[in-house]
Amino acid sequence: MSSSSSSSSASKIIGVLLGLGLAGILFMSRKLKKVIKEDFGAFVERFNLLPPPPPAPPKAPHLLSALSFAVSDIFDIEGYVTGFGNPDWEKTHDAATRTSPVVSSLVEGGATCTGKTVIDELAYSISGVNKHYDTPTNPVAPALIPGGSSSGAAVAVSANLVDFALGVDTTGGVRLPAAFCGIFGFRSSQGALSNVGIIPVSPSLDALGWFAKDASILRRVGHVLLQLPYSDPRAPKNVIIADDCFEVLKSPMSRVSQVVIKSSEKLFGKQVLKHENLESYLGSKVPSLNQFNNSNRNGELKISTMRSLAHAMLFLQRNEFNSIHGDWIHTTKPVLDPATSAQLEVVESAVDKAHTCQSIRSETRSALNSLLKDDGILVIPTVADPPPKLGSKEILSEDYQTRNFSLLSVASISGCCQVSIPLGFYDNCPVSVSFIAKHGNDRFLLDTVQSMYASLQEQSDIASKNNSSKNTVSQEESAEIAKEKGNTAFKEKKMQKAIGFYTEAIKLNSDNATYYNNRAAAYLDVGR
Repeated sequence: MSSSSSSSSASKIIGVLLGLGLAGILFMSRKLKKVIKEDFGAFVERFNLLPPPPPAPPKAPHLLSALSFAVSDIFDIEGYVTGFGNPDWEKTHDAATRTSPVVSSLVEGGATCTGKTVIDELAYSISGVNKHYDTPTNPVAPALIPGGSSSGAAVAVSANLVDFALGVDTTGGVRLPAAFCGIFGFRSSQGALSNVGIIPVSPSLDALGWFAKDASILRRVGHVLLQLPYSDPRAPKNVIIADDCFEVLKSPMSRVSQVVIKSSEKLFGKQVLKHENLESYLGSKVPSLNQFNNSNRNGELKISTMRSLAHAMLFLQRNEFNSIHGDWIHTTKPVLDPATSAQLEVVESAVDKAHTCQSIRSETRSALNSLLKDDGILVIPTVADPPPKLGSKEILSEDYQTRNFSLLSVASISGCCQVSIPLGFYDNCPVSVSFIAKHGNDRFLLDTVQSMYASLQEQSDIASKNNSSKNTVSQEESAEIAKEKGNTAFKEKKMQKAIGFYTEAIKLNSDNATYYNNRAAAYLDVGR
């Protein structure tokens, strides 16, 4: 080969490399520009609602002084159209003539409202994906979904764009994105706060919620919204671990339930800890679920209590949403995401079933209030699975939806207050746990989180270090131990326990086909 041709080839290669380098820089700069310009895609509109001047000394400053917050685009702000996550809704509705009272109370409490944030289309989903306004970027896991329906509000807090944010939790719209974005998410007791100036989704299930990164801010916001007078915090006398709920987790129980157990023992003593099979407890205390099962079985041999609770929640959501917004949808014919359309089309008009759901709500609330009383906390996972990848089919899969809605339905159906608490990371995904208190015990729940969080963080850090130090051999040994426990439970016909042990074995060693086969056999035995 001649030197001239070699030189020419080298020049071409250098040219291509330079071109690729410039293209990469341009791509990254555009990507960076998008993040900076759009604030992780969290906001749909920016503005400032300023608080009144602080009182002159010696009076104390406003409780929320110097804090900023955002509101999901489901709250009315005077002079702005509430978009409800859909451009056609925005086009067919006028600007609000007054600001939602809960927003006004926060501004009067000293905080500055800085704008409205993205929600799922019509606040109907829990994915956080919105094709009209783009999906906000999950700040702690950019390749994963942020969760919804209040996705933008959770992202704004997680990215430190605001100190706290407001959302509405119907079927998990605050709790799930809080879990996926690694922050606190509080669902207030259903009916505890005014829903004036908030677009309804499902009045039987809707509850105001808020996000924060700091337990103290979470509590301060609650005190302003709930207008709580000062009183000394009460320590919980019962911390009830729903063991069966933790058996469905894909992360080790040592990263979640054991963190709460060790923290509770350290702070309050072993005597406060109780263990409960929530599936069995609700099955015995909510008889209306049997009636609902009979009309909802569709040929299945058996439907679990928690799954039935999820079905009842989704039935209420669909039918109440349709009764409120169905005429607008049929008249306007808005452009909807196919996934949203598919969910809205599944509407049942059974009057008897609706009455049964109301009975289920009443019985579930009574059952949890009886279990928790004034000084109890129920501990469950916030979600069953880590956040799925953006664009993955898992988001719409029945298994994913059922596993997560089964957990989220407990507070949604009962109307009890619940808080999702961040516990660091496992396998690069955020980990969380949830505390539930009886209906109306919001203050007690907020105080408990405030008093326990430092200890929970400490135990979470210890668990994280212990997990990272385990080698493959010890995990395989632990998997075998879990399998043997599952085999014992299987022989004793304790199928739910067997499923839990086999699931734990799979988490520890996912390459062993025997664990999957054994779990499948246990599932078949219970008709799942």
